[in-house]
Amino acid sequence: MERVPRRQRSLGRALIAALIAIIVVIGGRWYAYVAYADDPFDEVGIGLNSMMPGPIRDKGCEMLKARFEHKTLPPAGCGLNGSW
Repeated sequence: MERVPRRQRSLGRALIAALIAIIVVIGGRWYAYVAYADDPFDEVGIGLNSMMPGPIRDKGCEMLKARFEHKTLPPAGCGLNGSW
């Protein structure tokens, strides 16, 4: 059986660690936006929510709606014709 060179294994581990770190940072920023934002019109939060897969984006819009439905219009990607 052939052994994988040590350098290739460490590179693979580094890439996996970097990918996990990116996912955690982006996911954390998205969650901070939908759960704790003072303003639903944060441009970074709207952009992140728009890039999320459908079920995650829908959950984010639900969370924003629960907090801001009677206070303001929905942010881009969460409303239909200007209403929640």
